[in-house]
Parts: sequence; structure tokens; C-alpha cells
Amino acid sequence: MKIVIPGGTGQVGAVLDRALTAAGHEVVTLTRTPTRERQVAWDGRTQGPWSQEIDGSDVVINLAGRSVSCRYTEANLRAMMDSRVRSAEAVGEAIAAAARPPALWLQMSTATVYAHSYATANDEATGIIGGTEPDVPSYWEYSVRIAKNWERAQEEAVTPHTRKVALRAAMVMSPDADGVFDVLRTMVRLGLGGPVAGGAQYLSWIHDRDFVRAVEFLIAREDIEGPVNLAAPNPLPHRDFMRVLRGAAGVRVGLPATRWMASIGAFVLRTDTELLLKSRRVIPGRLLDEGFAFEQGEWAGAAADLVRRARARA
Repeated sequence: MKIVIPGGTGQVGAVLDRALTAAGHEVVTLTRTPTRERQVAWDGRTQGPWSQEIDGSDVVINLAGRSVSCRYTEANLRAMMDSRVRSAEAVGEAIAAAARPPALWLQMSTATVYAHSYATANDEATGIIGGTEPDVPSYWEYSVRIAKNWERAQEEAVTPHTRKVALRAAMVMSPDADGVFDVLRTMVRLGLGGPVAGGAQYLSWIHDRDFVRAVEFLIAREDIEGPVNLAAPNPLPHRDFMRVLRGAAGVRVGLPATRWMASIGAFVLRTDTELLLKSRRVIPGRLLDEGFAFEQGEWAGAAADLVRRARARA
């Protein structure tokens, strides 16, 4: 198959590119700054020669959007919204104009669309969409709005010959440098891998190989459309998640952090505390109902595998 990945030069794109290329597929990445073969220039907004790559392709996996690893200033939030919505609209326009449109459009979304929740496990059927929770920072609503508008851009695209799936992805854990797992492992190795703000908030995650397998599953299953949660079936409270990671890394102590300490750390790392403090208790209802079997459904086994692979990479 020919698979086109707009915005495929980040961590998740690299994971998919490696795996799908190794499986024998022709993978083309759309990027603003192409540097190698199989990368094609686009601006994520307007039609151009890049749209020819979509015409005749089999699958489009749109990952484009400004990284969430930044301070959530008003300007950065606007940039996140604009880059996600405009790129999804551009992909939809290219598919609509194609003489041979792809059979499937997988659109990246996020588990952040669900409400901040400790008690409720959110699946696609009964999950509570966020934005109206009491006692959370007001700007968290904007993150939910970004996710909803991102998905709406795909829903409203007129692509009658193309099946559409929105990937409500949790944190994708891979051993790649500078990915989310690499950051968490570095914190653990520095002795900073304790619970943040008590650690009761849930952390949803998915192992990189299960992420790839889930994408391949969705490609093969022509009957599945709409939102699909890409998350391991067993999210953990942050304190338990970090305790397991410390054990896998062979580190005995992890200093806890208060909410204000997390704010300082986020400022230093040029990111935002929402990524640490929002409780994302998301489960993959549709994948499980459709018979998808996770190879790494428990964090203990996944963490051990990721630590081993990270050490081998180093």
C-alpha cells in the first residue's frame, strides 16, 4: 500500500514510518522542511504539488499540528488550534479533489478531549467530553475545544469514498530520543520520578508497538469509522505509573513534587502543567469490543520493554 503521513516527522510519525516501511509499504511524509527521500514539502494550509501524493494513495494518516510541548500561552494555544484545524481541512480538500481518493483517512486526535476524571473511565460510547469541569484551570477548556474542532474538520470534509477514523490517542510511549517516555525516564534517572501533586491523577498511555498494531488493525477493518481511543486498557494513577517506571529503571527513590513545584518544572521544560495534572482515565472500548488484543496492556511489562530498548539504543 501507499501510505501518506502529513506531519509525520515527529515522534509518532517516526514510529509509524519505521514500522510501516519495514512491513513493505510505500510511506511518504509531508513536511514543511523535507530533508530526505520520501519526504515532500507542504505548508499544512494550502493545496499544492503535495496533493498529488494523496491522489492514488491507499491510506492517509494525518498527524500534523503544533507540538503540545510548549507553554500554553494565548499565542501558542491559537497556533495549536490553527495548525490542527487548517491541516485537517487541507487534507480533506486534497482527498475531495482526488481522482483516486484513498480508502481510509486516519486523523490524529487526542485523549485530552475527555473530561478531567478520577472515578470515570472514559470510552467512546459513554465517555464524558471535557470543557465544563468545575475546579480546573479555565484554559483547559481550550485544549478540549482544539480536540473537538480538530475532529470536526475531518467530519465535515466531503469525502464520500473515503472512510474516516479519528485517533483519540493517549501518550505514545516509545524509546526514541526526546519522546515522552525518554523525558519521563530521564526524570526517573535524576531522582525526580515521584508523584506530582499527590499522584492521584490518571495517566493514559499506549506502547508504541501496540499503537502501530492498532493502526494496522484499523486499516484492515473496513467496517470501523468515527472516533477510536488508542490507549492501553489499564491506565494508572500517576503515582503508580511512576513507581512502576522507577522499578523498571532500577531506581529506588523518586522525589515527589507539589503543584507549585510542577509549575516551576514545567516552566523550565517549556511545557505546561496540564500534561502532568489533568487526569486522563481513557480506555479503548471500541478496540476491545472489535477483538483487538494488546501485546502490552499492562504498564509493568511495557515499561520493562521500553527501558530495555532505550538502553540498547543508547
